[in-house]
Amino acid sequence: MARKQGGRGHITSMAAALAVAVAVLFLAGAPRTAQAAVMAASAGIEEACRGAADRDAAVDYEHCVASLSSDAEGRDAADMHALAAAATRMAVEHAAATEARMEGLGEAEGSPRARARLGRCTELYGAAADVLRDALDNIRARVYGRAVEQIAAALGAAERCEDAWKGEEVARGGGGVPVAGHDKEYGRLAVVALGITSGIA
Repeated sequence: MARKQGGRGHITSMAAALAVAVAVLFLAGAPRTAQAAVMAASAGIEEACRGAADRDAAVDYEHCVASLSSDAEGRDAADMHALAAAATRMAVEHAAATEARMEGLGEAEGSPRARARLGRCTELYGAAADVLRDALDNIRARVYGRAVEQIAAALGAAERCEDAWKGEEVARGGGGVPVAGHDKEYGRLAVVALGITSGIA
């Protein structure tokens, strides 16, 4: 009887030791798994941006990687479909932010001529945001060809806004588009969205 009890105790000790070993291995592997996931996401973004830059010379590879890597949805994207959605959503948000910025400047602008030009840019960015929202819906529905057409159509907002300010540089003391930085960044983000979506169309 004593032998049986000793045997049971030995088995119990072995089971406990095994459980501890499994737990240690799991805990040791968890950070590596998380790190591997981050590295895989980074590699996916880099590959997508490289392909976009190869397809369209207007895509800035470094800017593409930096933009998508700074976005939670971009970092979590599991495939090109998710990256295209993330890039297009970022372009939508930037177009909407630029529209709001132009509108605010227009309300505070004293010059009727400058106010009219700001109003023109507000309209352009509002229309671009609407078209990009439709493109995002089509990407989510996997209607990529139509989404590519819509993103391409929305690309012209920055250029047309700049055109509205031609001839105003002298009047504004060498200025130009009041939110030129926003204007330029919108164009770069829209180009990224177009380049990545074109890769799955």
